[in-house]
Amino acid sequence: MSLVALLSVTAVSLGHARDPDGRYANSPLKQWFDSLRSGKGPCCSDADGTAVSDVDWESKDGHYRVRIDGEWIDVPDDAVITEPNRYGRTMVWPIRGYLGLQIRCFMPGSMT
Repeated sequence: MSLVALLSVTAVSLGHARDPDGRYANSPLKQWFDSLRSGKGPCCSDADGTAVSDVDWESKDGHYRVRIDGEWIDVPDDAVITEPNRYGRTMVWPIRGYLGLQIRCFMPGSMT
């Protein structure tokens, strides 16, 4: 019975965006961030994403890759957000799980 309870709590906690101190709750772009989706599903929110410096991402032959924790990772084509970037900066939504590091969403910036 305790295993079922533990799995339920884990499932619920994984389903919520992380914003423990509420700093993103009043962002003027919150609604837009919350609506972002890639071919892999919803990105969740800006609190779950990470801004990426221009030196930590690149585009080659129509594909992207991003450096996370010092390692270059190819961004799956279906993880790329194709709508205009209202935030301006490159963002990545990595997921660390039993399969390792995966990219759920990636939104290219302007490389300025």
